[in-house]
Amino acid sequence: MFDKLMQAQQKAEEIKKRLETISVFGEVESGKIKVVANANKQIQEIVIDPEFLKLADKEELEELLVTAINKALTQADQISQSEMQAVTQDMLGGLGGMFGK
Repeated sequence: MFDKLMQAQQKAEEIKKRLETISVFGEVESGKIKVVANANKQIQEIVIDPEFLKLADKEELEELLVTAINKALTQADQISQSEMQAVTQDMLGGLGGMFGK
């Protein structure tokens, strides 16, 4: 049982490291604002088209940034959940023998 818990902890660390290498994106206004994050929900970069920036007002820019960030974080969350589900299914398959007849 202890070995299984140690394996689970090790898998969780591996997933966290892998999620740090996966990039997700949130774009608005046809790519005029782009947010890059990793699948661990850490914002890596925000790019704003200079021409768009000249024309946008503060309120519009703030709203669009929030939308782009939320899109990137939603994508990150989906990838993270998918990775965790795969590990959970592997673990439950391995623990199935413990609860058998």
